Amino acid sequence: MQGLDERLAAVAAFVPLGARLADIGADHAKLPLALAAKEKIARAIAVDVNEGPFEAARRAVRAAGMAQLVEVRLGDGLAALAPGEVDAVAVAGMGGSSITRILADGAAVLQAVETLVLQPQGDAAELRAWLYDNGWHIAEESLVRAGGRLYEVLLARRGKKEKPEPVLLAIGPRLWQEKPPLLKKHIEGLLFRVRRARAGMEKSARARDGAAYRALGEKIAALEEKLIW
Repeated sequence: MQGLDERLAAVAAFVPLGARLADIGADHAKLPLALAAKEKIARAIAVDVNEGPFEAARRAVRAAGMAQLVEVRLGDGLAALAPGEVDAVAVAGMGGSSITRILADGAAVLQAVETLVLQPQGDAAELRAWLYDNGWHIAEESLVRAGGRLYEVLLARRGKKEKPEPVLLAIGPRLWQEKPPLLKKHIEGLLFRVRRARAGMEKSARARDGAAYRALGEKIAALEEKLIW
C-alpha cells in the first residue's frame, strides 16, 4: 500500500474493510492515513502515549487533510478509547509482552472489538498464549521481510478455540499450517535465539542442572523437528 513499508503494508492487509480502527502506538499515523486514503476504513483513532509521536501524528493528519476520518489521541493504549468506539484494533512495532499488557488492561474496550491485528517485536508466543486463554484465536498470520528483518503479523478474531501446543505458539499455528516461503527462516531465527539463551547457561553447573536449562533443550528439539516437512 502506498506510503507504507513492507511491514506496515502486511499489517494493513489484515485490517477488515470498513473497520472502525484504533491504531495503538500510531507514531506518525501512517497506517490509518494510508487506509483512509484508499477508503478501506470507515474511520480511525490513532493513539500514542508519548507527546512527540502524538504531535507528529496530528501534524501528519492535518497535512493529509484527513482530520474528519482520522482522530489522534494522547493516551496509554486502549485507555484512550471508550467502549464501542472501534471494532478493530491494530498494535504494531511493540514487544509481545507490551501488546499483551495493552490488551489485558483494555478488557472493557475489547468487548466490542471483533478483530485484532498485531505485529509483535518478540515474545510472540506469550502473546498468542494470552489470546487463546482470553477468548481469541489466530485466524491468519503472515511473515514479511522488511529492512533485513523478518516480522510476524497476526490476525486474531473473537472466539475460543483449542490452544495450540507450545512449539506452535512460538512458530505460529497458521504459519505452520500454511507453510509460507519464509517459514524455515522464521524457525531458524527462533532456534538461534533459544540456542543462544541455552549457551549462556553452559558455564554454570547450577544452571545446567536447572529446569530452565532443560526446558530450553526441549524447546530446541521441538523446533528442530519442525524444520523438516
